Amino acid sequence: MHTLGQALAARGHGVSRVNFNGGDRLAWPSLPAIDFTRPPAEFPAFLQRLILDAEPTDLILHGDCRPLHRVAIDLANRLGIAVHVFEEGYLRPNWITLEVGGVNGYSHLPRALPAYRAAADLLAAQPTMAHVAPSVRTRARDCIAYGAACMALRLRYPHYATHRGWSLAREAAGWMRRAARIPLVRRRSRTAIRIASAAPGGFFLMPIQMDNDSQILCHSDIGGMMHAIRLVIASFARHAPPGTVLAVKEHPLDNGVIDWRGVTMKAAREAGIAGRVLLVEDGDLQYLLDRTLGMVTVNSTSATFALASGVPVIALGRSVYDLPGLTHQGSLELFWRTPSPPDAGHFEAFRRVLTHACLVEGDFFTRDGVAKAVAAAVPRIEAARDAAARIRDIDGEAFAGAASAG
Repeated sequence: MHTLGQALAARGHGVSRVNFNGGDRLAWPSLPAIDFTRPPAEFPAFLQRLILDAEPTDLILHGDCRPLHRVAIDLANRLGIAVHVFEEGYLRPNWITLEVGGVNGYSHLPRALPAYRAAADLLAAQPTMAHVAPSVRTRARDCIAYGAACMALRLRYPHYATHRGWSLAREAAGWMRRAARIPLVRRRSRTAIRIASAAPGGFFLMPIQMDNDSQILCHSDIGGMMHAIRLVIASFARHAPPGTVLAVKEHPLDNGVIDWRGVTMKAAREAGIAGRVLLVEDGDLQYLLDRTLGMVTVNSTSATFALASGVPVIALGRSVYDLPGLTHQGSLELFWRTPSPPDAGHFEAFRRVLTHACLVEGDFFTRDGVAKAVAAAVPRIEAARDAAARIRDIDGEAFAGAASAG
């Protein structure tokens, strides 16, 4: 965010940030900032005074579901301030989501495929990018540095409490435990993948999302990843064809705080199918997608990899890709026996419009990726056009181009 702030300031915009903890302060070293050091209950009044004094035109956030972010968004909407939300990319790798108004359940994207098909015909095709595994080392390093700064300045921010559901110290310890068991994890994962691939009836795939992921907590009614695992395994036990197995895959950037092996195997034992459920802690997602019968997810963005590969997907939560013609629209019980594959033409139209409307090229964790994202984000922020408006603009741009050509 600091690099983005510098770019906006260089364009003549006034830029300031609210710091909630020492990690925020570490990540925002040189631009103007205001420290919020009071109890969370005082944040609405604090923010209202700040807005009245500074008169901002735009609010920029990373994520739109954290409690204090929801307060800020609601206030901004009431006062006519444009809200820009960054998130991990709907499509990955090499993309970041940037939407005006909100993401997933709060997105202004169309909810019907005809709008995508019509707009896609007016857009140039985007190249399909190869899957690149995320950097666990970079993510762990950044999380540890952020947590250390929070602890070092905890007296400055005495009322700060993380939204993650566990302490920063516990998360740092989880990253270290994860790093220590990498050799064991890789051996177990190779075995699990081999067993899944050899299953006589084939295998289904379920990607794990973070248990406190706001996309699950705010954009689904499931209540967390542990509940989702138990629900899916119980359904699989009752309705999946004999000879099939379920491969549950850990998130590649999981912080190691939750024992997903213990959670998954306990659910399998309780459902009476301990021999038909496998945990894949490490491995190439595309390798699994090339062999799986289908993917069950809450609303993970890994589903877009599956759809691109022609793999049937069922989404149990609310997500921008959960559309008729893309995902299975029937019940989970039917999915195990007759999963509906995505229409390739529909997905290409969806991908092309999604990229144009609410994605910017880049990433959060490399210098080149941040530079690309900032360069693309600045004009988007200045324009302040939401996804629906950007899609409507496609028709106008095509008409103007045709008129000038004539």
